[in-house]
Amino acid sequence: MKVLISNKFYYPRGGDCIYAINLEQLLKQHGHETAVFAMQHPENCCGSHCSLARTPWAKYFPSEVRFTPGRGLLRWWQQGLEAVFRPFGTREVKQKFHRLLDDFGPDVVHLNNIHSQLSPVIAQIAHERQIKVVWTLHDYKLLCPRYDCRRNDREMCELCFTDKSNVLKYRCMKNSLFASFIAWRESLKWSKEKLENFTDAFICPSRFMKEKMIQGGFQPDKLHTLCNFIDVNKTERDDYTKENYYCYVGRLSSEKGVKTLVEAAKQLPFPLKIVGTGPLWDELQQSSCDHIEFLGYKQWEEIKEVVGRARFLVIPSEWYENNPLTVIEALCLGTPVLGANIGGIPELIDEEQTGLLFESRNVEDLKEKIERIWEQCDPQSFASTFDYQKIAKESQQRFSSDHYYNQLMNIYTSL
Repeated sequence: MKVLISNKFYYPRGGDCIYAINLEQLLKQHGHETAVFAMQHPENCCGSHCSLARTPWAKYFPSEVRFTPGRGLLRWWQQGLEAVFRPFGTREVKQKFHRLLDDFGPDVVHLNNIHSQLSPVIAQIAHERQIKVVWTLHDYKLLCPRYDCRRNDREMCELCFTDKSNVLKYRCMKNSLFASFIAWRESLKWSKEKLENFTDAFICPSRFMKEKMIQGGFQPDKLHTLCNFIDVNKTERDDYTKENYYCYVGRLSSEKGVKTLVEAAKQLPFPLKIVGTGPLWDELQQSSCDHIEFLGYKQWEEIKEVVGRARFLVIPSEWYENNPLTVIEALCLGTPVLGANIGGIPELIDEEQTGLLFESRNVEDLKEKIERIWEQCDPQSFASTFDYQKIAKESQQRFSSDHYYNQLMNIYTSL
């Protein structure tokens, strides 16, 4: 089978990019021919597998565009008309995508995050050329013009599920009227009816995502729940000994709930290691205390050691997390997870077996659950309940690429 994989970025920028890169390698390993369609970017690569310079598909990539919403019309104009009109489907994207389809001739076009930098015009083109379209949903862009169902950078909001004009009313895009206008017009251009018509199957990595898509009016028979996978070989460990600290891995931004975590952690004596960078870096460090350590950005081998030796990992999210790879990786390393009871997180955690849940945004509940799971993860305590090696082995089986591949092939062949 020939599969064309598309994602706006082609380097390990976030979960969607990692998924797309891993999917390409998975399909190749099973003998399928693959091609890639992404935006040009100086960091483009394929992880440790190859580089952009060696991929034959780079010549089809449309030029890079950058969006800095919130700085007004002048800033957008200075970046060129291509950036302004790219979300609606520009001539460059159309021409290069047509050329790629002509030269590669895919059986399936597998979309990921394509809005804004590429645009759903590529779904329309593939559909009109009678090529099957599968779309893995990594966020809520098809329901919410700003992707994350948040208003004022904090309050959860679903108003745009039924009326996209709310993105204008509340200036949801960086509090900018112009950026919000572009997002609103984009949502009208690529309406639910059009996207549903262009797409043969949507893959929802969580049941929560599927439920929200149905709530937003999408046809249930086109929605398939399929949890993300990772390369479980990279999580193999010989030693499941834990050290006396817990950890957080991820972006330091408001929707990730790190401020709530730090507030709870300051009231407890247990050491906390925080891996990652982001806009809250300075603020969090200034409000921190001695037993909270900020490690900054780390590569996988360092993350593997930090997470693998931690008593547990905390994911304190304050938005509708879909299917976070951080949780999957921690479980495959044999590390229990204390997760916010929001979005798709609860689907990944078996309470008392692989972790615990707490009420999102609730500092007191988080503090209480940290104390509880700390004791449960203490090998010297009679309250210790977690079998780390069992967590790892069962999770590695659950999130393996082989398990994912079989289910994905069922979707492909059903089309």
